[in-house]
Amino acid sequence: MDGHEEERLCGKWRVACGLYSYNLRDVFTWRLLKTIVMGQVLSLLICGTAVSCQYLADAGVETPMLQSFLNYALLLLVYTTILSARKGERNILQILKTKWWKYLVMGLADVEANYAVVKAYQFTTLTSIQLLDCFVIPVLMVLSWFFLKTRYRLVHFVAVMVCLFGVGAMVGADILAGRNQGSTSDVVLGDGLVLLSAVLYAVSNVCQEYTVKNLSRVEFLGMMGLFGTLISGVQLAVLETRAVAAIKWDFHIAMLFALYVLCMYGLYSFMPVVVRMTSATAVNLSLLTADLFSLFCGLFLFHYTFSTLYIISFVVITLGFVMFNAVPTGFTTDQTVSLYKIIIFRVIFNILPVESKQTLVKANLTSNI
Repeated sequence: MDGHEEERLCGKWRVACGLYSYNLRDVFTWRLLKTIVMGQVLSLLICGTAVSCQYLADAGVETPMLQSFLNYALLLLVYTTILSARKGERNILQILKTKWWKYLVMGLADVEANYAVVKAYQFTTLTSIQLLDCFVIPVLMVLSWFFLKTRYRLVHFVAVMVCLFGVGAMVGADILAGRNQGSTSDVVLGDGLVLLSAVLYAVSNVCQEYTVKNLSRVEFLGMMGLFGTLISGVQLAVLETRAVAAIKWDFHIAMLFALYVLCMYGLYSFMPVVVRMTSATAVNLSLLTADLFSLFCGLFLFHYTFSTLYIISFVVITLGFVMFNAVPTGFTTDQTVSLYKIIIFRVIFNILPVESKQTLVKANLTSNI
C-alpha cells in the first residue's frame, strides 16, 4: 500500500475513532481558541446591553418591548431586505408559503423569552434569576437530543456541571457583596417567569441551530426580523404606549437606546456564526460569563464591591466550556454508518493480496470511503 495512501486513510481513521484522545495538542486547537474568543465576544455584547439597560433604568426608562422592537426592526431592515431581493426558492415569498408557521413559532418564542426575563426583575431577585436562568442549558440538551439527534457523552455532562459550579461561585460572590437587586414582591411569579423564559430561549436556540446549519444564517435572521418586528410591535402598542410617551428624550437617552440596539443587533448577527461552528448548547455555556463582564464594568460604573470569587467563577466557567468543546458530541446515524464503512474497508483491505491492494489504490476507491 502506498505510504501517502496509508497516511491519508489513517488520518480518516483518527478523525472517526480518535474521539477519546485527550492529547493536549488535539484539544487546544486554533478552532477551539477561536470558539472561546467568539463566545466571549458574544458575552461582551450582552454586557453592553446590560450596562445600557442599567443606565436607562436609572434614568427612569423601563421599556423592554420598545428596545426589543428596535432590534427586530433593524434585523428586518437589513436581513429581511436581503431575503426579499433573492430569487427562486430562496426568496422570502417562497419561504413564507412553506414555512411561515415555523418561523412564527420561533419568533414568538424569542420575543416572549426576552420579555419574560426582563419582567421577572419586578418580582424576584437577581440571585434567583442568575440561578434559574441556567435552566436553559439542560432544556437545550434535551431538545437537541430529540430534535437535532445530538448525542452527548459523559464529559459533556461533567462540563455542564463545572460551568454551573462557576455560576454558583458568581452568585455566592453577589451575596457576599450584597448585590441582590430586584424585588421580592412575588418571588414565585418571578421565578416562574425566569423558568418560562429559559424554556422559550431553548426552543428559539434549537430552531436557530437547525436553521443556520441546514438552511442559512440570512434566512434565520431575515425571518426573525420579520416576525419579531410584528410580534413585538403588537405587544409594544398594547403594553408600553404610556411608558414610551413618558420618555424625556435627550441626547443621553438616545445614545443609550442606540448602544442597546447596536449591541443586540451584533449579538443576533454574530451568534448564528458561533452556533454553526459549535452548537446552541456550547454557545449558552460561553454566555454564562456575560454576567461577569457586567460585574467588571459595574466595578467602575456602578461601584460594585469586588470579590476574588468573580475571578474564580470566570476561570471555572471557561474551563467547563473548554471541556465541552474539546470532545465532539456523539455520532449521528449517518456518521455511525460512515464509521462502519471505514472499519469494514480496513479489515478487508488488510487481508487482501498485495496485487489487489495496488489495484484498489490505482482505482482511487479508497478516496470514496
